[in-house]
Amino acid sequence: MINPIPPFAVYIIGALLIPFIRNSAAKRAFLLLIPVVSFINLINIPMGSHFIVPFLDFQLIFAKIDKLSLIFGYIFHLVTVIAVIYALHVKDNLQHVAAYIYGGSALGVTFAGDLFSLFVFWELLTIGSVFLIWTNRTQQSLNAGFRYALYHIVGGLVLLSGILMYVHSTGSIEFKEIGLQEGNLATYLIFIGFGINCAWPILHPWVTDAYPESTITGIIFLSAFTTKTAVYALARAYPGTSILIWIGAAMACFAMVYAVIENDLRRVLSYSLINQVGFMVVGIGIGTNLAMNGAISHAVNDILFKALLFMSIGAVMYRTGKSRCTDLGGLYRTMPLTCIFCIIGAASISGFPLFSAFVSKSMIISAAGQGGMVLLWFLLMFASTGVLEHAGIKVPFFAFFSHDSGLRPQEAPSNMLIAMGIAAFFCIFIGTFPGPLYSLLPYPVEYHPYTMTHVVTTTILLLFASLAFVFLLFAGVYPPEMRAINLDADWFWRKGSNLVVNVVTAVAGSIAKGLDHVFIKTLPVKLAAFSRRPISGMMKEYKNINVTTGPLPETNSMLMPAGVPVLISVAFILILALVFLL
Repeated sequence: MINPIPPFAVYIIGALLIPFIRNSAAKRAFLLLIPVVSFINLINIPMGSHFIVPFLDFQLIFAKIDKLSLIFGYIFHLVTVIAVIYALHVKDNLQHVAAYIYGGSALGVTFAGDLFSLFVFWELLTIGSVFLIWTNRTQQSLNAGFRYALYHIVGGLVLLSGILMYVHSTGSIEFKEIGLQEGNLATYLIFIGFGINCAWPILHPWVTDAYPESTITGIIFLSAFTTKTAVYALARAYPGTSILIWIGAAMACFAMVYAVIENDLRRVLSYSLINQVGFMVVGIGIGTNLAMNGAISHAVNDILFKALLFMSIGAVMYRTGKSRCTDLGGLYRTMPLTCIFCIIGAASISGFPLFSAFVSKSMIISAAGQGGMVLLWFLLMFASTGVLEHAGIKVPFFAFFSHDSGLRPQEAPSNMLIAMGIAAFFCIFIGTFPGPLYSLLPYPVEYHPYTMTHVVTTTILLLFASLAFVFLLFAGVYPPEMRAINLDADWFWRKGSNLVVNVVTAVAGSIAKGLDHVFIKTLPVKLAAFSRRPISGMMKEYKNINVTTGPLPETNSMLMPAGVPVLISVAFILILALVFLL
């Protein structure tokens, strides 16, 4: 039997081999083979730390295998298979290479046992994801990719600063529970570095700005890896950090509001992604076994149902070229299977009984209730009903029902339907039989989602939220769909950056103007005149200096001859002249 290799290696090596496969059928088979081989490799690595490499006075660990890293490793492999099947029609090598480097980097972060290798793969995540955005090859995707890169470069620098300070203060590079330590700036910098990738409020616009500009298939990978690796990092390093409770609650609530008023369905789902990550961050902040299990299981479920929703809207966009609510409607007539899969994804994210979020999100809300956090409990319930409004109803309603747009596209290609079918199966299977998922969680599970109280309460809540949507829509109170740009936190960054650029430009322009006057307009003219008559120029300068200075005082005559200062001046001028002529 072949010995295992580090979990990330199969993806990275496979990515580098993709361009050398010319036959289309062989390439599609190879694309599907990469995650299968990688998964087989992963399950053959025993628990513990493996692939340890000496580095300076430290040890780099490329495979820290425990239940927390394994469950993220499993779902990353599963979503890769789904996304690759969905993208089998794509002939762009760059997309496939970027996707596998991106996925391999996510596995590298997940199984990193030390902070140095974590940082390397953290930065590779940025490289892979930026190229997935750029492969859309539009001016908008180019600009969004640059802005995305700037966010993550800054986040990487913050993280690196924290890591270096932490290693200096502790002497250890082990990636383990860190926590916010009073008086230790390093722990706060690492915390913020993770938070930028987690799309915390104010730091979140890179998601809603860049993800919708990616390719139809690239956004499936983007929705799965960056934010979820950040959730994993927080779960590993900062469980029970109370400030995460309120950061997550803010994410869950504000993103829901923006998703309701957004017109572009891919942006709606991008805000929805932030909303769902907010629930996970809350669970990590609470830090109990129930809350941590809820956060981790919800990360698994969110990867699946968010991929399903992005795939269904991607199929619509693939057939129609449109993704705005105002441009769509009535597509259920010719895209019935895509419509059904979208509804399954919508029911899953909304938390209907027998669908996946019902067995994971409720764990987080129950943990808040058990902890006596009444305000938090109400905020999470409010955010849950909002999920139904913006993702559970709005996405399928405006895409497939609503008004008749007159569009009659064909059903999605078979590879897209197969990918959506696999994701839909897991959304229903996990929601109906949560036991297999619970068995993979890192902490003992003592939770039963299908109690009479929970089922009835959730059903009534979702029913009244649905009726509220219908009432608001027909009463004309529901925010109308219109072509508009919604101002978000990125307004401050963009306006602020323009202000900084203008100030720096003005200051630099003044300095450049002064330098131009001295070194471009004045000095070259004088040196040019001197170079034409150097001897007469030197004699003239010599006479001028003698006339001006006169004889040196007697007290200095013993220290320096009278002509020496002149000779020094002449030598200096000659050197300048020589430099100028050269």
